[in-house]
Amino acid sequence: MELKRVVITGLGALTPLGNTVEEHWKALLDGVSGAAPITRFDAANFKTQFACEVKNFDPLDFFDKKESRKLDPYAQFALVTATQAVEDSGLDVEKINGDRVGVIWGAGIGGLKTFQDECSAFALGDGNPKYNPFFIPKMIADIASGHISMKYGFRGPNFTTVSACASSTNALIDALMYIRLGKADLFVAGGSEAAINESGVGGFNAMHALSTRNDDPKTASRPFDLDRDGFVLGEGSGAFIVEELEHAKARGAKIYAEFVGGGMSADAHHITAPHPEGLGAKNVMINALQDASLKTNEVDYINVHGTSTPLGDIAESMAILEVFGQDAYNLNISSTKSMTGHLLGAAGAIEAMAAVLAVQNDIVPPTINHFTDDPSFDPKLNFTFNKAQQRTVRAALSNTFGFGGHNASVIFKKY
Repeated sequence: MELKRVVITGLGALTPLGNTVEEHWKALLDGVSGAAPITRFDAANFKTQFACEVKNFDPLDFFDKKESRKLDPYAQFALVTATQAVEDSGLDVEKINGDRVGVIWGAGIGGLKTFQDECSAFALGDGNPKYNPFFIPKMIADIASGHISMKYGFRGPNFTTVSACASSTNALIDALMYIRLGKADLFVAGGSEAAINESGVGGFNAMHALSTRNDDPKTASRPFDLDRDGFVLGEGSGAFIVEELEHAKARGAKIYAEFVGGGMSADAHHITAPHPEGLGAKNVMINALQDASLKTNEVDYINVHGTSTPLGDIAESMAILEVFGQDAYNLNISSTKSMTGHLLGAAGAIEAMAAVLAVQNDIVPPTINHFTDDPSFDPKLNFTFNKAQQRTVRAALSNTFGFGGHNASVIFKKY
């Protein structure tokens, strides 16, 4: 069976750096940090008091009051970016076959704020259950994909991928596979997360996963720096139109990049820590390269998982050296989490977007907040520290690794 070719024809972004793709991309290239003191709740008693929040977002700009109250923030973010992506792609929804269009969405948690608010109201109440009838539909992780399909009448495959921080990368890979096999013409795919609340921050603090650099939030996310002390929690959403090539050409769509490969693996090691030798990270990149039929010398940029944790950054860099060998020294490597923070289930989507835009524009966004070299990393690796770098980007790979040992990588190349 001849597999169909797949391209990216639309993008949508709502991130701590900007509320459109253009704003987000410009801030990435300018090396802007999205971190600041938390405004969502009073974090004075928390070990971490800052995060990378979406800014200047009013749901009433996009939904009427009644509708907004039925949507958890993670679903609001999803609908906003899906709308951006559909509009960006130039799709005429009335003219395409809705039976051949699907939605695959990623979320590591889903409606955490809704879950927290409803349970808190019960715990602080008089003991009588007064739950909102929309509690469950607002909270469940699959509801965002359902809302997107209902808005547009997309009746193709519809589900949500949940693999912690790899969730939205898995969503993109599933869209790629379905289209390759001829099961659909087009997908809205991506992911969203909204976990900056008491439960999210408190839970990650209890794991000692978050940076506690409260005196200097903007420099707290320091991937590959000697003084990194944990990740910075982020929120937001990224959406893609993933489309079969001939379908895109027939409607005269603009093409950002070709989506050529995806890989998946498991560490099978620990619930939160990476494999100490980067075995899962190594396998997932090998799988992605094989799926894309690319050699290591054909990739120019890796958007790494790079969370700014002591163990994770080392394991990933070891894996890159093992997989790419001498070709690793010709790569640009960067962690855009240094600017966006860690968007959990949405991380894969916005980081894959950085890879797509790097391919389209021949420029690599930086890893900001590098102050002190860590001797654990090979000094010949180019981590694109502190400043974006112009270069021809023929192909770019994006890595995401999630709690539970879930690993997913995607590759895009010039069309």
